[in-house]
Amino acid sequence: MIQFAVGMSLGPSSAVESGVAVQEIATGKLIHVDKLFSMNDVQFFFENYSSLKDSVFCISIPWDNSMLEGKWRVLSKPYQLIHSREKEFPNKDNWMQRFSTRGSELFLKLKNDGVDISRFEVYLTRQKFNLYSNFKERSSADCKFLQAALKYEYGFDSLPANMMPVAQLEAIVGCLLCQKKLAGNTSKIFEFRGLDVINI
Repeated sequence: MIQFAVGMSLGPSSAVESGVAVQEIATGKLIHVDKLFSMNDVQFFFENYSSLKDSVFCISIPWDNSMLEGKWRVLSKPYQLIHSREKEFPNKDNWMQRFSTRGSELFLKLKNDGVDISRFEVYLTRQKFNLYSNFKERSSADCKFLQAALKYEYGFDSLPANMMPVAQLEAIVGCLLCQKKLAGNTSKIFEFRGLDVINI
């Protein structure tokens, strides 16, 4: 029986923090919130998490932040339609790759071992939950907005008054998506490295 919802906001590299949040479904309370950095930290979390079979996991797909050169930087990934001008601009340096493959092998292995695990795209999910602000993404104002919305709109009253790291807040959004998945209110939007990417 599923007892816990686990959200994880995965950073694109070890230089960018990742966040993990564990929510007890029966009470709705957060029982663990933490920051992770390297993939060793992420693997250590899964190896020492004792309720793998009693949990549902939603892990974000990080953007691929690899440096692009010259005109490829101008044609930056988030602003170009995939394959829209492929003949004019060949896929040099893999500039059409939107998402990082970081951790994909570990998560696919967990899925093959019977763990209920899905991926999600943070910004699409925030929009669906009405948690998207007009402020610059991951800015202080955006973090403050997200924390306040999670606290007052979604009942996470245990969140502190001081500002939490954005990775932890995005991991809590993953917990919300886990609950929707358990209720059958999610759908697959695409597949990434063998795992379903879901949204409401």
